Amino acid sequence: MNKTRLVLGIEYDGSSFSGWQWQTNQRSVQQVLEQALSKVANHPVTVQCAGRTDTGVHALEQVVHFDVTIERDLHAWMLGGNSNLPDDVRITWVKEAVGDFHARYSAIARFYRYIILNRPIKSALLRKQVTWCHAPLDVEKMHQAAQHLIGKHDFSSFRAQGCQSKSPFRAMYFIDVYREEDKVIIDISANAFLHHMVRNIAGVLMAIGSEKQPVDWTQELLDVKCRKLGGITAPPDGLYLGAVYYPEHYGVGKHPIFDKLPLDAKRHD
Repeated sequence: MNKTRLVLGIEYDGSSFSGWQWQTNQRSVQQVLEQALSKVANHPVTVQCAGRTDTGVHALEQVVHFDVTIERDLHAWMLGGNSNLPDDVRITWVKEAVGDFHARYSAIARFYRYIILNRPIKSALLRKQVTWCHAPLDVEKMHQAAQHLIGKHDFSSFRAQGCQSKSPFRAMYFIDVYREEDKVIIDISANAFLHHMVRNIAGVLMAIGSEKQPVDWTQELLDVKCRKLGGITAPPDGLYLGAVYYPEHYGVGKHPIFDKLPLDAKRHD
């Protein structure tokens, strides 16, 4: 029986989910997506994602693939899938996979965005979409500190203690910290991320931005390779999986932010 591999882009509000992965007796993004697509396919569907997100973490564009044995118009997958999905998950595009495409293993880079609401009062409207910090943050110091993290490093000080990755080494391609009115935004891209890595980096940069720690603290933490010295893990509310970058021959649309990728990363194309 012939199988067709399809690729989806999906966005979701993670505030009411226990994370991406199926959980017993808990609501997950994978669960509701597979249930919706299985109804369209008329057979069970299992999806593979580019990167699992934790409880409360959102996605601007998660990429998934799945295999089906039934023919449907691509538009029908989007309309049918969305009609069976809850309001906090949406399929934004659908295409047929090219060659040996795999949502996780074909990816060259991931991009995450962390949003901090930096004002004295919490937001009534964005309480699950941003992380609130009342103390004034020095964005220039945060950005300067973040540059120590660029390159291939042992990120042991920035991984969760229960992280199951076999290696603590990751290649950080870029990290930018900037302000938009009362929001401080951290844009960060690497080949892959350790468990809680972005949230731990955000926690360190917030401590530096509020002048609780010096600018060189990021370098010190890289050197000591000890999570216990790495400060707090920032909340999940402000974290978004922004986009995933694949070699161009797969034909999966590239987010403009990946123009910042160094040439050595793009040589995977």
